[in-house]
Amino acid sequence: MTDLDVDTLRRAYDRDLRALVPDPLPAGVSVERDGPLLRLLGFDHGGFLTYHDLGGLTGAELDELIARQVAIFRERGEPVEWKLHGHDEPADLPDRLRAGGFVPEEPETVMIGPVAPLAAALPVVPEGVRLREVTSRADLDRIVAMEEAVWGTDRSHLGPGLEKEIAADPQSITVVVAEAGDEVVCAGWVRYPHGSGFATLWGGSTLPAWRRRRVYRAVVTYRARLAAQRGATLLQVDASADSRPILERLGLVAVTTTTPYVYTP
Repeated sequence: MTDLDVDTLRRAYDRDLRALVPDPLPAGVSVERDGPLLRLLGFDHGGFLTYHDLGGLTGAELDELIARQVAIFRERGEPVEWKLHGHDEPADLPDRLRAGGFVPEEPETVMIGPVAPLAAALPVVPEGVRLREVTSRADLDRIVAMEEAVWGTDRSHLGPGLEKEIAADPQSITVVVAEAGDEVVCAGWVRYPHGSGFATLWGGSTLPAWRRRRVYRAVVTYRARLAAQRGATLLQVDASADSRPILERLGLVAVTTTTPYVYTP
C-alpha cells in the first residue's frame, strides 16, 4: 500500500459506502430523499443525514437544504447527525452548518486497509480473556454498560439499535466481545455492506485497565478474519485519536476525516 493509493481508496469509499442504506432496514427505520441528501429516520437515538456529494449546491440553496433538516427534526423533537467529511464541498459547509444550528463533535479519521494481511494473523489475547460472538439482548446490554463506563455518557440506544439490526439481517453484522470472566472489557462489531468489497468496523471501546494489552488489536484481527470469510477485500474504520496509531500499525491508511455535526431541538 503506497501513498498513491489514498485517492483511489477515498473514491472507493465515496462510491461504495457513503449514502449506503441498509437492506433490509431495521424495524421502524425509514429513508427519505431530499435533493442530494438521504434522511434516515426512526433510530432510537435520532436521525442521520448522508450523501455521496451535495451535487454542487452552494449559497442560499445549500442554506435552504440545511434549514429543511432543522425544521423536520425540530418538528419531530429529535436530534439529527449530519456526517461531514473533510473533503466535502463547498469549503464553507462547516460554517453554514454551524450557522444553521448544527454543533460539531469530535472528528475521527476515516481509515482503510486490505483485509488479507490482518486476516492471516491469529488474534492473540491476554491470559484469562476470550473472544466471543454475541447476539442476545443480555450480551448487548453488557456492551452498553462497558461503553458507558468508558465514555461516561448515555449509550442506552446502542443495545436496542444493535438488536434491531441483527433481527433485520443477521448475516449483515457480527458483534464480538472480549471477556475477562463475567466482564466485557472490549467490544466491536463488523458490518458487511451489500454490493461492495468493504467490511466496516465499529465500536472497539476498551476499558482503561485493559488498554495496551493487545485486546483491541485482537478484536480488530478477529473481525478481519470474519470479513475475509465473507469475501471482503478492504476494511474501513472511523478511527478515534486513540485507535488511529494502532490501526496504522495494522496497515490501514487515513483517507479523510469525518465530523458529526449534530442538531438538537
